[in-house]
Amino acid sequence: MAPLSFIRFEDPNGIIRYGEPTQKDLTSGLPDTTIKVLEGDPFGGLIPSGEEARVLRVLCPLESTPIILCIGLNYKKHAQEANLDIAPYPVVFTKPADALAGPYDDVHVHPDAASMLDYEGELCVVISKDGKNITENHALDYVLGYTIGNDISARNFQLPNASGGQFCYAKSFDGFAPVGPAIVTTRAVPNPQVLSYVTRVDGETRQETSTDDMIWTVRQIIAHLSRGTTLRKGTVIMTGTPAGVGLFVPNGFLSDGTVVEVELRGFGTIRNQIVFD
Repeated sequence: MAPLSFIRFEDPNGIIRYGEPTQKDLTSGLPDTTIKVLEGDPFGGLIPSGEEARVLRVLCPLESTPIILCIGLNYKKHAQEANLDIAPYPVVFTKPADALAGPYDDVHVHPDAASMLDYEGELCVVISKDGKNITENHALDYVLGYTIGNDISARNFQLPNASGGQFCYAKSFDGFAPVGPAIVTTRAVPNPQVLSYVTRVDGETRQETSTDDMIWTVRQIIAHLSRGTTLRKGTVIMTGTPAGVGLFVPNGFLSDGTVVEVELRGFGTIRNQIVFD
């Protein structure tokens, strides 16, 4: 039977494998856990191999992505804190493939991007197969699964007086999109609008939300992004961040050595240390 969730990991022999974690593994931590090994690949299908292996290091659940598509201003409370009107269509921007990072990777920050460094905890959607002009009714048929991510942002390059209103450059540095630790399949999450997650900075809760606060649902986002445009399998969609970003918190920006955690309740936590180069 296909797994409810999977991770990508390195075993003690240096072999990269896929494995199926238990619910306890996801909530209590994965390194040094022994899990069931899966064979195949996420897009062609993963099945139990009958083996078990010890997890030495948890990797990004996706080996690569063609692109990371991002939705801005997609939570009602975030729009309120930013004092911005809701547009008739979603705000869309992108991150390049090299922004993708693993759930426990250090995030190295270029000196020019360090002065107003911010976090954005987000539910992420992974596309399972190529699709174009996808209807809302069929949108979830194109979803491989869900994971949690951090849309790290250099606000000094994003604010309108610096960027003219474009978001991409501020969010496109290498490693600025850590995701994981697992991809939770649609069998485990039939409705993505009832999930909850929390963002913590050095242990302090900064963001806490349910996805029912989204302005545009996952179905609506997929339909919009695929309008006249092919969504390729492996595409990651970051669906927007809730209220509580550092920009609107006193002394809220990230510093050298800060640890940011984003926890998708019941399905695991990413934990990334900020390293100023």
